[in-house]
Amino acid sequence: MRLLSASVIFIFMVSCNKSLTPSLGKYQAGNANKPVANPNNIDYSNLYFWAAHPNKKDPADMVPKGIKNETRSEVADVFYIHPTTLTKKEDSAITNADIFNDKLNRFTDYSAILYQASAFNQHAKVYAPRYRQAHILNYFKSRKITQPYFDTAYSDIKKAFEYYLTNNNNGRPIIIASHSQGTEHAGRLLKDFFEGKPLQKQLVAAYIIGMPLPIFYFTKIAPCNTPTQTGCACGWRTFKAPFVPDYIKNEPFASVVINPLTFTNATGYVSRFKNKGSVLKNFNKVVKNVTGAQINGKVLHTPKLHFMGSFLFKSKNYHVGDINLFYINIRENVALRLANFKMP
Repeated sequence: MRLLSASVIFIFMVSCNKSLTPSLGKYQAGNANKPVANPNNIDYSNLYFWAAHPNKKDPADMVPKGIKNETRSEVADVFYIHPTTLTKKEDSAITNADIFNDKLNRFTDYSAILYQASAFNQHAKVYAPRYRQAHILNYFKSRKITQPYFDTAYSDIKKAFEYYLTNNNNGRPIIIASHSQGTEHAGRLLKDFFEGKPLQKQLVAAYIIGMPLPIFYFTKIAPCNTPTQTGCACGWRTFKAPFVPDYIKNEPFASVVINPLTFTNATGYVSRFKNKGSVLKNFNKVVKNVTGAQINGKVLHTPKLHFMGSFLFKSKNYHVGDINLFYINIRENVALRLANFKMP
């Protein structure tokens, strides 16, 4: 699975909000236990190497101000793999991210971790490893050349997951969540550790979003076609109707797509009034009824967005909003699947 278009961070959706820092107390992207920078010194027993972890205060712990009187519990674990945040052209000569770069880590934490990983925190402990992500431009080059860079990124994720399994999981239910580049790695992780293996019985669901999920990709993990189904995988890619990029039109396979407003594969249009809440700029409120959604072949289509200032937003590619446009619906679906999950 691979992404053929850039992950552009639009400020109206995902802003790196410095005003949030005081509410996290002593949280810093670097933390006090930063080791000596050495790519051979990546040790996931050190919390520095986790963007989110139950044993540290981080943006994945937060909820928007619009969520009130919510009952929080921790009946499961979420292993979340963040999307590409190494996107600057001036860094194009860098094949893989410097995991010791506190500026990049902070940007990751106050974009992807805050706006995406936090969607899963109501009933779960959130684990999100830092990893040597491949630069976004590697998606526009030959895979024969760039595959080693993606392998390097995945090797970190695999190492983090192995550490988590050995030291933290203790047999608890697991949710795999990811976006964009993170979803490419999540697919490999699910194949390596879950599909047809004993750990599959602990899989509540996989929310692997923002990349194509070929219908043949898994043989033992079924697509999530109903909102209460467990042990399954779901995903979607969001665009403004009727736009479908050429690279998707030319994909030689069918994709699994569900509608995150209903969490079914029904292809009828679902009104924006079924959208219980999006999280947009500054993480300061939940905005209801921002957009409806409809499955159209390999993609999820939405009409124009409804929020203050939305007329200024001209992009037809809503990739950056795949999760936060449907933030509350995702949150509620996680709770529903957990309520229906039974360990075999």
